Amino acid sequence: TSAKERACQYQPGQNIHGFTVTEVVAVPDLFLTAVKLTHDTTGAQHLHAARDDANNLFRLSHSIDFKITTPMDSTGVPHILEHTVLCGSQKYPCRDPFFKMLNRSLSTFMNAFTASDYTMYPFSTQNGKDFQNLLSVYLDAVFFPCLREQDFRQEGWRLENETPTDINSPLVFKGVVFNEMKGAFSDNERVYAQHLQNKLFPDHTYSVVSGGEPLAIPDLTWEQLKQFHATHYHPSNARFFTYGDLPLEQHLKQIEEEALSRFKRINPNTEVPSQPHWSSPREEHVTCSPDALAPDPARQDTLCVSYLLGDITDTFEGFTLSLLSSLMISGPNSPFYKALIEPKIGTDFSSVVGTKEASFSIGLQGMSEEDTERVKQIISQTIDDIIEKGFEEERIEALLHKLEIQIKHQSTNFGLSLASYIASLWNHDGDPVELLQISDSVAKFRQALKENPCFLQEKVLHYFKENTHRLTLSMSPDEAYLEKQAQAEEEKLQRKIQALSHSDRKEIYEKGLELLATQSKTQDASCLPALKVSDIEPTIPITPVQISTAGGVPVQYCEQPTNGLVYLRAMCSLNTLPEDLRLYVPLFCSVITKMGCGALDYRQQAQQMELRTGGMSVSTQVTPDSTQLDMYEQGVLLSSSCLERNLPHMFQLWRDIFNSPHFDDEERLRVLVMMSAQELANGISYSGHMYAMTRAGRHLTPAGDLQETFSGMEQKISDTAAQLESFMKEVADNRKERKPVRSNIIEVSRVCFQELNFQPCQMKTFFQLPFPVNFVSESIRAVAFSHQDYASLCILARMMTAKFLHGEIREKGGAYGGGARMGGGCFSFYSYRDPNSVQTLSAFRKGVDWAKSGQFSQQDIDEAKLSVFSAVDSPVAPSSKGMGRFLSGVTDEMLQNHRERLFAVTHKNLVEVAERYLGVGQRTCGVAILGPENHTIKKDPSWIVK
Repeated sequence: TSAKERACQYQPGQNIHGFTVTEVVAVPDLFLTAVKLTHDTTGAQHLHAARDDANNLFRLSHSIDFKITTPMDSTGVPHILEHTVLCGSQKYPCRDPFFKMLNRSLSTFMNAFTASDYTMYPFSTQNGKDFQNLLSVYLDAVFFPCLREQDFRQEGWRLENETPTDINSPLVFKGVVFNEMKGAFSDNERVYAQHLQNKLFPDHTYSVVSGGEPLAIPDLTWEQLKQFHATHYHPSNARFFTYGDLPLEQHLKQIEEEALSRFKRINPNTEVPSQPHWSSPREEHVTCSPDALAPDPARQDTLCVSYLLGDITDTFEGFTLSLLSSLMISGPNSPFYKALIEPKIGTDFSSVVGTKEASFSIGLQGMSEEDTERVKQIISQTIDDIIEKGFEEERIEALLHKLEIQIKHQSTNFGLSLASYIASLWNHDGDPVELLQISDSVAKFRQALKENPCFLQEKVLHYFKENTHRLTLSMSPDEAYLEKQAQAEEEKLQRKIQALSHSDRKEIYEKGLELLATQSKTQDASCLPALKVSDIEPTIPITPVQISTAGGVPVQYCEQPTNGLVYLRAMCSLNTLPEDLRLYVPLFCSVITKMGCGALDYRQQAQQMELRTGGMSVSTQVTPDSTQLDMYEQGVLLSSSCLERNLPHMFQLWRDIFNSPHFDDEERLRVLVMMSAQELANGISYSGHMYAMTRAGRHLTPAGDLQETFSGMEQKISDTAAQLESFMKEVADNRKERKPVRSNIIEVSRVCFQELNFQPCQMKTFFQLPFPVNFVSESIRAVAFSHQDYASLCILARMMTAKFLHGEIREKGGAYGGGARMGGGCFSFYSYRDPNSVQTLSAFRKGVDWAKSGQFSQQDIDEAKLSVFSAVDSPVAPSSKGMGRFLSGVTDEMLQNHRERLFAVTHKNLVEVAERYLGVGQRTCGVAILGPENHTIKKDPSWIVK
C-alpha cells in the first residue's frame, strides 16, 4: 500500500506513542493524506503529510514552529538563538553539530529560519536511517541546547581586539549574526520592506526587527538569550510537521522518547494580538544609501501604499485576497501594471510583506521624487477603476489555470514548500489542512463569483477604498547614509569601550584568546550519529530516453509520471553568433516572450500563455565540454510546460514567438529593459558570492569568459532595439539553414562544442559597492568533468570547506559563510557577507597549505564523500529527468564512472591534486572582491578597480 493509503487507516481518537489523532483528511489535490495529532502531555501539535515521496521532511517548526512573537526590541534575540541552539546540546555537546551533520549525512536540505513571528528548523533526506540521525540531533539542539556564552559571542556579537592576539589592537564589534544583518541591510529592498512592516504594525512584535538591527544587536546579553529560550522553546509552544513516505509511528516514538517525555504542559502565552486599526491613513518617509547600480541614478526613490487587510487564519478569505492581489498586479494585463509600470514612472513594483494579519502593498521603485504625488493619485484612481470595471472573466480563468498547473507540477522540495506554505497560518492557530484543500477554495470562489458578479469589486471597495489603516511610505537616497551608519556604529562602539574598566579590557582580550583557541582546536565529533560511505548506493538508477529526429532536428523523449503535464525544452545554438551581439543575449532572453508575437500584442500573448501553458521562458546556456576545458557550447534554452490537451497551443505560441516577434514596439522594450536592469541591481547583495565567483573565473576558461558576459557584473546595454533585430536575424538564419537546434519533449539531445583561441591569464578585480560587507572569491583553472582528477577535486573542495575554511572564514572571521567548490572546470573559493577581504584571501591560501600537508583523517575524507554524494544524489523532479544528457551530453554511463571515481578517492589523491592544481607555482587563478572602499587594494597596482 502507498504511504497515503496507510495514513488513511488512522482513526480520530487513536493514541500513538503519547499523541492522539484528532483528524485524518485525504487531500487528493496534492496526492497526500493529512493526519493531525496532539501530544497528550504537552499539547504540542503534530501534522503528518503522508505522500509517496522518498524525500522525507521534518520541520521542528523543521517541524517545530516556535511562536517567537514577543521580542519587543530589535536585538535579534530569536535569530541569534536560532544560531546558538545549533552550536551544541546535552546529548551532542561538541561544538557546531549542525555544520558537522552536513558532512555526516545524506540530507537533501538542512537549515533554520527566523521569520517575524516564528523560527523554523527543517531538514529533509531520502534515507530512513539518516532521518532518525538528523531528528535526534535537531530535537536535542532545540529542546536541550548548551547555550554556552562562547557560542553566543561567536554567533551573536562580541567586543574583541581587531587582532585577537594583539592586546593593543583596537576593539571592534564581531559576530556572525552581526555581520549577516549588516549585509542584509545593505540591500535597499530589504531596508524598505523592513520599514514597511515595522510602520504598518507599530504596536507589537512586528514593529521590531526579529533578525536584529545591527546597532541594537550589541544590547543583547547572554542572560537574555537564555531567558528567551526558557520561555519560548517549549513543546507546548511547538508545531511538528513531518512529510513523506516513512512511517509516522517511528517519528512519533522518537519525538516522544527523545524530547517530549521530559516536559509538562505550560501556557507559553505567545499569541500575537491583532494590530489596532487606525482611524485615518498615515504617511512616513525613510532614507537609504544611493545605489551605484541603479538603472537611472536620478531616479532612485521608492513609494508604496500598504493596506492592513485581515486575519490570515480565515482560509477562504486569504485565498480570495491572494487571487485578488495577483489580478491587481501580476503581468501586463493587470490594472496596476498598466497604470504604474507602462508609463515608465518607475522601473518595477516595490516590495510586499506578510505577517499574522494579511497586508497588501503596491508602489514603485526607481522613480523620481517629483513623481510622488502622481504615483499616489494613480494608485487611488486605479482602485476606483477596478471597483467600477472589475476583472475580465478570461483573466480570472487564466489565474485559476495557473493554479491548476502549480498543483500538478512536482518539485523536488515539495515537503519544504508545503512546510513553508502552512507555517504562518498554522503558527497563528489557523487550520493547515483546510489551507491544503485548494480545490475546495477554488469551488467556493467560483460559486461566490456566480452568485455575485461584483464579489471581487466589493472586496476591493472594503479592503482598499474604505480602509483607513493605510500607510504611504516613501524612501529616497541620502548621499551621507552609509557615512551616518558607520558613524552611528562607531559611536555605539565608543560608548561600549568607554564603559570598560582596565580589568574589563583584559577580560575581553583573554576571552578573545580563549575563543580563538577553541576555534583552532580539532574537535571530537564522535558523539554525533553518522552514515557510512557503505550506506551510499553504489549505482545510479538509469533514466530511459528515446532519441529520434523531427524534421532533421534531433529530439529526445523521456516518459515520466508528470500528472498530465508535458515539459518542453529546446536548445538553439549560438556558436556562430557575432562577437558584438553576445552582450545582448541575456536581454533577448528576458524580453522575447514578453513583446507580443504573430497576431497577438504583448497583453494578448501574456493572456494566452497563462490560459494555455504553465509558463514559457528563454534563458542563456553556457555548457563547458565534459572532456576539454577550452571547449563549450553556447545557446539559448527554451523551456515551457502545459497540460497535455494544450500542447498544440503551446507549440503555436513558440512558432509565433520565433517567427514573428514584435520587436518594433520600442516603448514596450524600454519598459522591459528598465525592469530587467532593476532586478539585476537588486540581486547583487543577496548573490554577491556568485557574482564574485563568476568574475574570478572569467579569464580562466572560454566558458567562464562567456558566463561573465551573460550573467556577470558587467552586462552593458546600448542601441538595444537595433541590436535585438540583428540578433533575431542571426537566430532566424540559423533556423533556415538547419544549424544545430535541439529539442526535447520532457527533455534532450546532441551537443556540439566550440573551441576558441583562448589563453587563460591571471586577473584580480575589485568592485567598490555600497555594502558594509564583502563577497570574496578566488578561482583556479583545474580540469573538465571527465578528467580522472575531477572527483578528487570535488571531495577536496567539500573537505576543505568543512574542516578548514568554515572555521577560518565563519567562526574566526565572522563571515556569514564561506568555502570551496569544484565546477565548470574551476576550483573556486568564496566568502559571503564577509567583514574581511584580503584576510580571507589569506585564509584561502592557508587552506591550500593545509590540504597539501595531508593533515586530515580517513574520517574527514569519508564525511566529505557523504556530503558530495548528498548533492550528487539529490532528488530529480520528473520534469527534469534526462536534462543533464540534453544540456551537456553527460550520459548515465559517464555519471556512473564519475560515481566510481568519487568512491575511489584516497588520502594520497587529495594531497596530489592539492599540489598539482592549487599550489602557488602551478595555478592560474582569478580573484574578485565586491565590497566597500578598500585602501589596501587601491594602493596595490596588481588589482583592477571598477
